[in-house]
Amino acid sequence: MSQTVLITGGTGMIGSRLSHLLIEKGYQVAYLSRQYTQIPNVKVYRWDVERGTIDEKALEKADYLIHLAGANIADGRWTAKRKQEIINSRTKGIELIANILQSRPYHIKAFVSSSGIGYYGADTGNTPITESTPSGADFLAHVTRHWENAAELIDNVGIRTVKLRTGVVLSDKGGALPKIAAPVRLGAGAPLGTGEQWVAWIHIDDLCRMYIEALENPQWQGVYNAVAPQLVTNRQLTRHIAETLNRPLLLPSVPAFALKIAFGELASVVLGGNYAQNERIMRETNFTYLFPDVQKALEDLLIS
Repeated sequence: MSQTVLITGGTGMIGSRLSHLLIEKGYQVAYLSRQYTQIPNVKVYRWDVERGTIDEKALEKADYLIHLAGANIADGRWTAKRKQEIINSRTKGIELIANILQSRPYHIKAFVSSSGIGYYGADTGNTPITESTPSGADFLAHVTRHWENAAELIDNVGIRTVKLRTGVVLSDKGGALPKIAAPVRLGAGAPLGTGEQWVAWIHIDDLCRMYIEALENPQWQGVYNAVAPQLVTNRQLTRHIAETLNRPLLLPSVPAFALKIAFGELASVVLGGNYAQNERIMRETNFTYLFPDVQKALEDLLIS
């Protein structure tokens, strides 16, 4: 009998691709959703985080648990209200699940939670970042600490827990890549700010395979930087995209002050960078990247 992976935030960009790969491997996939909707090959269970309710059949049938739920940090300015929504969307659901698991029998063997390299701060310059680097002090670091603390509640129940601090996910279905590629296609692409900020990226298929490996391999435990081995700067990434699309880069960089006027505090997401290294994955696991090279990743995603 196939095993069931229960996913929060399963309809998003990462969850959709991950679900496809899990089903290909023979897993049953189930989602927790605020609304009951029919999704091909996926069992949907209702939950209402605000009211503290959940269809407990979801947890009774789950063999593995993946937490992807979280409001998009790039949707709108960071008002005080929006900041709290961003934190709550990442923490309240998993707190609800942990509370239920404390008082019910379960057979969940592993829990993998999304996290982010924002844990270290939006901009750490050229300093090499590993999993042992302390947390930063800005809003992104604040969010990620809350996120990981909530995930620890599942670990406290006695379930092996893995947290994947994810960088910039490259996908043709959403996220940063289509937004960067669109002006490049029109001949209007340009680096952002100085263009020298580091982009710790990962191809979506490598990230999803990492989730599956973390579920299946009991040696995976704790925090991992889910990034590719080869980092690039914002300028290099923009140039690689232009080369892949065979388009020129004619414009100067978009100045930082213009981005700050347009986006406020949110501009730190694109103006900052992290030289985040996948130290634990390279040293402690046998994980093999399909796309360790950014040019090959872009060719796979942009050339159809």
